[in-house]
Amino acid sequence: MTPSAIIGCFWVLAATVVALLPMRYQYTPGVTLLIAAPFLIIWIGYDYGWFFGVLGTLAFGSMFRNPLIYIYRRACGQHPEIPK
Repeated sequence: MTPSAIIGCFWVLAATVVALLPMRYQYTPGVTLLIAAPFLIIWIGYDYGWFFGVLGTLAFGSMFRNPLIYIYRRACGQHPEIPK
């Protein structure tokens, strides 16, 4: 197994642990995982091919759909509410 796949597995485990935390504790590690994911997806795509890069992008979009929607709405000038 390549280093990108091993780190990808650890990323998935870390994302699962963060998802189990209460919402107020998810922000810092969640943003860190959100920023690290594109680099990891590109690395996996480089090692295994574009198909696995696309699969990783779809999985990333599914896992982080709410933060991505929030970022999109903020970029469009809206002021969405943050869950408590």
